[in-house]
Amino acid sequence: MDIDRSILDVFTAAAAKYADRPAFTCLGHTLTLGDIDRLSGNFASYLQNKTNLKPGDRIAVQLPNVLQYPIAVFGALRAGLVVVNTNPLYTKRELKHQLNDSGAKALVVLANIADTASAIIPETSVEQVIVSEIADMHPPVKRLLINSVAKYIKKMVPEYHFANRVAFRDAMSAGAAQPHEDVQRGPDDVAVLQYTGGTTGVAKGAMLTNRNLVANMEQVREALGDSMKEGEEFYVAPLPLYHIYAFTIHCMCLFTTGNHSLLIPNPRDIPGFVKTLKGKRFTGFCGLNTLFNGLMRCPDFSSLDFSKLHTTCSGGMALTRDTAKRWEQMTGCVVTEGYGMTETSPVVSFNPAEAVQLGTVGVAVPGTEVKVVDENGNDLPNNSPGELCVRGPQVMKGYWERPEATADTIDSDGWLKTGDMAVIQDDGYIKIVDRKKDMIIVSGFNVYPNEIEDIVSAHEKVTEAAAIGIPDERSGEIVKLFIVKADESLTEDEVIAYCRENMTAYKVPKKIEFREDLPKTNVGKILRRELRDEELKKVEAATPA
Repeated sequence: MDIDRSILDVFTAAAAKYADRPAFTCLGHTLTLGDIDRLSGNFASYLQNKTNLKPGDRIAVQLPNVLQYPIAVFGALRAGLVVVNTNPLYTKRELKHQLNDSGAKALVVLANIADTASAIIPETSVEQVIVSEIADMHPPVKRLLINSVAKYIKKMVPEYHFANRVAFRDAMSAGAAQPHEDVQRGPDDVAVLQYTGGTTGVAKGAMLTNRNLVANMEQVREALGDSMKEGEEFYVAPLPLYHIYAFTIHCMCLFTTGNHSLLIPNPRDIPGFVKTLKGKRFTGFCGLNTLFNGLMRCPDFSSLDFSKLHTTCSGGMALTRDTAKRWEQMTGCVVTEGYGMTETSPVVSFNPAEAVQLGTVGVAVPGTEVKVVDENGNDLPNNSPGELCVRGPQVMKGYWERPEATADTIDSDGWLKTGDMAVIQDDGYIKIVDRKKDMIIVSGFNVYPNEIEDIVSAHEKVTEAAAIGIPDERSGEIVKLFIVKADESLTEDEVIAYCRENMTAYKVPKKIEFREDLPKTNVGKILRRELRDEELKKVEAATPA
C-alpha cells in the first residue's frame, strides 16, 4: 500500500492508463477519464492564469452530482488549491460561516442555488465566483435544451448577482487557450477541507491531506478485494460527491481503477431516479438506509435489471436488518455496511461481502487500529462497551485553525476519539451501540442540538429550547424541539417557518412541544437525556406487547 503518493499522482496515472474508459455519466452524457484529464487541466489553467489564486489557497465547490464537480475539484487540486466541499443545501448563515472560516477566495456554484451565495458573498473573503448551469458539459444542442428548460420552463434558476462573476464555460474556454502546470503537493499537505460538527460544537473544517485520502482509497480497495475489478465496474452514485464517503468511493476508488460512475443529481426524486436506472446494468450501488427504503417503495424499482449487481455499500447512518434483508431479496445483492466519519477520510471499518454480520459495521480496514476506552481513557477488553478510538493513516491532520479542538479529539499517540460508543467483538467485528454525544443523525447527516437551540433561542418569543433526536422509520431519526415560550402567541407554524429560514431542511424540527419548563441539572444545564428517556417511554407504551 503506497500511501505517500498525492491525489495528483494517482489521478495522472489513472488518466493515462484508462483514458478511453467512461468515468462519469450524468443526464445522458458521458465523460471519459481522458475527458476529465483534459477538462480539469483547462480549469486548472483558468485558476492559474486568470485569477489571483495561489497554491494553498482555498476554493469552495458548491455543486450537486453533475459533470462539473469532478472537473472543478480535480482542476483545483492540479492548481495546488485546497478544495472546500460545500453543501448546496446550506442556508445563508451556514454558507457564510463556512466561507469565512475556511478563508475561501473563490466559489464554484450551480446557478440553481446561486441566490443564497449572492446574498452573503460581500460579507466573505471570496474574490471570484464561477457560476455553472446544470448541463454545461453536455453537447451544444442538449446543453441548450436542458439549461433552457431548467431556467425558463421549470423556473429552477432564481435571480442572483455577483460583482465578480464568470460563467463556468467561459472559464473553461479561457483556460483552454493557455497551458497549465500541475502543482505537486506533499503527502502531508491539505487537499480537502471537509466541514463537520466533529464530535462537539459548531461546524469545523477537517483537514484531509493527500496521504489521508490516498490511504483511505487504498484501504477501501483492499477491503473490497476482487469485487472491484479494474475497468469493469459501473456504480450508481446517488450520494452527494461533496460528502466525503461518496467522494472517496467515486472520485478516488472508482476513478483511479478506470471505473464508471452514474451521477444522480437529485436522488430525492425517487421516480426520476428509478427512471434513470432503467436499462442500466450497474454492478455497484453506494447508498444509505433511508435511500434504500425509498427506492424499494417505488413500484418500478423491482423491475430494474439487477443481474450484474454484486456490491451494495451502506454508510452514513445505521442500516436496519429489515432494510438489508428486503434489499437482498429484491436485488439478489447483500448489503455490506461500514463505519466512518469525516475525520477519518472517512472509512474505518467494513463488512466483507463474503462474511457480512448484520448489526455490525464490520472489521477495521487494512492499516487501521481500533480500540474502546472508558471515561478515563483506559483501554477496555473485547465485548465491553466504550468510546471507539481509531488510529491509522486516514485520520485527519486536525481541525482547520482549531488546535484546541484538535487536541481534544486526537491524543498525542495519534488516537482519534470518535464520540461513538461501540463494542469490539472477539472476531474483530465492531458494533456501534450508542453515541456518546447528543448528535442526531437525520438521513445520514449530522445534526447538532447546540446549533438548533442557539438559532431557536434567538427568536424573540422563545425563552429556551432543547433539541433531541427521536426514532423515525424513514430517516433514522428526526429532530424534536422542546420550547419554553417567552410570548404565549408563539405557534408551532411560526417556529417551523423560522427554522426553515435559518437552517438546512434536514435540521428543521419535525415535532414541536411547548412546555412550562425544561428538566435541568442543579447548575442549570438542560437534561436532554431525560427528554429522550421520556420519548422512548412513549414509544414503548405505544408498541404492542
